[in-house]
Amino acid sequence: MSIRTERVGRLVQRDVADILQTELGPELRALVTVTGVRMTKDLGIAYIDVSIMGSVAALQQASFQHLQELTPRVRSLLAARLRHQVRAVPDIRFFLDESLARAQHMEVLFERIARERGDAPAPTDEAAPADEATEGDATRDAA
Repeated sequence: MSIRTERVGRLVQRDVADILQTELGPELRALVTVTGVRMTKDLGIAYIDVSIMGSVAALQQASFQHLQELTPRVRSLLAARLRHQVRAVPDIRFFLDESLARAQHMEVLFERIARERGDAPAPTDEAAPADEATEGDATRDAA
């Protein structure tokens, strides 16, 4: 990527994130975070990765669908912010970033493998530190 495409990508990321939080936040009914932006070389298309917080996949998909429906409005609000900085406002394409869910799934798999191998750390008991503290108190009292 050239310096110009990276700079415009960061600008688009910052402004779209601000638009989604301030102007369209109540409409989206979910916490939407812009995790990254990739620009084409001609700066004509901005591929925007978004993460939608929520525990239910159906709600995430519904929020993402609603976000896609708001794309023309997001682009017009972005145009108002970028009009003096770029010649043409890029087309916007949103993509759902599921890297957090994939990372959590990988972590669960690694823990399962460690348990099967017997490499898993021993479960921590809340009572163990208290017992150590009383042993320390006993040695202090003895001295």
